[in-house]
Amino acid sequence: MTLLRVENLSKHFGNLIAVDGVSMTVEPGELRAVIGPNGAGKTTFFNMISGFLTQTSGKIVFDNKDISNLLPARRVWRGIARTFQITEVFPELSVRENLRVAVEVAAGLRLSPWLSAARDRGIRARIDELLGMGGLAAKADRLVGEMSHGDQRACEIMMALALKPRLLLLDEPTAGMGDQETYDITQLIRRLHRDEKLTIVLIEHDMRVVFHLADRILVLAEGKMLAEGTPKEIAANEAVQAAYLGKVAA
Repeated sequence: MTLLRVENLSKHFGNLIAVDGVSMTVEPGELRAVIGPNGAGKTTFFNMISGFLTQTSGKIVFDNKDISNLLPARRVWRGIARTFQITEVFPELSVRENLRVAVEVAAGLRLSPWLSAARDRGIRARIDELLGMGGLAAKADRLVGEMSHGDQRACEIMMALALKPRLLLLDEPTAGMGDQETYDITQLIRRLHRDEKLTIVLIEHDMRVVFHLADRILVLAEGKMLAEGTPKEIAANEAVQAAYLGKVAA
């Protein structure tokens, strides 16, 4: 059964059409990439899927339920989590403390004044699990604000994973990174997809990352779907080369 189905999604800002009738389906366990030139409508597309923007027209169906009009928090509880272009973490807290915030929210404990010993052990165990999964165990007690951009991004991804999503949306996860950090985050995403069987949709400009990770690729240009297919099909698509890949190669 299809996990996410986006049907003819559009977003207008006055006379500006940011996204124009884009459709996409994502199957359980798939790793899908969304690419395109700057201004193609990629983040607007993500913002509609996650509920941060209301679509002008079209429909979003998740797990066979229409979520087109649900608030972002309701979509999170349904199983959709996301990260943003600008890393969203608590820089004054440690990695462990950042993850604790996310784990307690996921457990519905954000308004609880105290925890039982058993519940606290469960929270700590989940934090340790996420630290190991994200390769952050050795840095658990470091302040996030003092860490590298790549480590901050890994922390943010694991905070999103604390919500136990069925679909993870990653908005330019390697933006602003050097080669080693890009490699590390790429490997983290691959592990989450392969080992945790997580369904992932990512926006990414680094074509090395896209062609290394993605099962299928959706290409946007000027708010419209330009092409869709496997990495091999997209690499051979002349329209995509003219609109995007050729510029990257240049």
